[in-house]
Amino acid sequence: MMKIDAINTHILRVLSDDGRVSNIDLAERVGLSPSACLRRVQELERSGVITGYRAVVNPLKIGRGFTAYITVGLNDHTKASQEAFERAISRSPEVRECHNITGSVEYLLRVEVEDLAAYKVFHTEILGTLPQVHAITSYVVMGSPKDERA
Repeated sequence: MMKIDAINTHILRVLSDDGRVSNIDLAERVGLSPSACLRRVQELERSGVITGYRAVVNPLKIGRGFTAYITVGLNDHTKASQEAFERAISRSPEVRECHNITGSVEYLLRVEVEDLAAYKVFHTEILGTLPQVHAITSYVVMGSPKDERA
């Protein structure tokens, strides 16, 4: 495991806020020379601390203004059942996140669709038809005052 000191923590914070920052600007903001900063970033990438860079997309601008979190309970708690569910979910573009969790249900999903009607189609015709699914509870997002996903 790579040691994350205060400078690496600062680098990660800046890159999390702006993955397109130039190395020169990043070095200046964290108080390093450009070459030392680049070496640290490359080591963070090489060690797997930084796993990639991506664009943050505004879901409203691409017609996905309706977000819901869904808990899913399975009928069967076997590995085969979980793998089948995960394969099915991985094919659903509406599902933006899928987490296997502890508690009274097995999964937490974040779903983005156009509107309530599109959500109903997903809920009824996709999620509701999976043979592994026993229980579905939906939580509709009304606002997101803090969202640090990138």
